Amino acid sequence: MRNEKLKQTTLAAVLIAMTVGLSIMFVIPVPATKGMVTLCEVGIYTSAILFGGPVGGMVGAGSGFLIDILSGYPEWCLFSLVIHGLQGLAVGYFTSEQTKSLKTMLLPLLIGSAIMVVGYYFATALLFGWPAGLASIVGNLVQVGFGMVVTLSIVESLVKFKPNLV
Repeated sequence: MRNEKLKQTTLAAVLIAMTVGLSIMFVIPVPATKGMVTLCEVGIYTSAILFGGPVGGMVGAGSGFLIDILSGYPEWCLFSLVIHGLQGLAVGYFTSEQTKSLKTMLLPLLIGSAIMVVGYYFATALLFGWPAGLASIVGNLVQVGFGMVVTLSIVESLVKFKPNLV
């Protein structure tokens, strides 16, 4: 049992590092919300689908927090920790263990995406007012949409290698 938790935590740490690296390479600033668009959804969604809710939650929380700190957006780090953590946890929780097809992955990805968009709507509104919260929706929809497309295109291939990944 203890060995399994250590293995899961180590896996999450490696996936957090990969997600942060991928996300920091591609940062698009959004002046209207004093935020940014990144590729963190790809790492969060892929981790959650392949390894389940706990790993997805750790990758979401850890990478969301670190990306904001390292990119110069510290005011967002606690919001990101909670929002992306819940996003990864939800995607992993609702993903079927048996099959990883487009059909079985779409609903969990939509649930995770809704958590992210709604979460950042409220966080932005709290920090900068309701108009900014509304303005954040479009950028966040683009981010989760792109993240879903990339995730769906790579996960089916990665599922074949999953036994060798862990």
